[in-house]
Amino acid sequence: MEQSTGLVSKKCAPPPKGTPPLDDRRVAELLKQVPGWERIGSEIVKAFKFKNYYETMAFVNAAAWVSHREDHHPDLEVGYNTCRVRYSTHSVGICAAKLESLFRV
Repeated sequence: MEQSTGLVSKKCAPPPKGTPPLDDRRVAELLKQVPGWERIGSEIVKAFKFKNYYETMAFVNAAAWVSHREDHHPDLEVGYNTCRVRYSTHSVGICAAKLESLFRV
């Protein structure tokens, strides 16, 4: 099975017109590669916790950079020490894995 490092090396791409959404089984398989993320409806979601506002905003800026490069833009809910990230599931796990990799640096 592909590890999250495999997802990190992939590029998000919009699916061809008419492509059906990923089925529940495939989404579940991909989410195993990005622990802590959960599926809620047609999105994958994770809340990241930080020590302070500065670290939260640094993460938000890094997430914005990743999202811009991948052309897959999440909804972000930002608080003092929390950022909740919600991605649509058309490229399950790719951007989530890239955000997770920010913590391994």
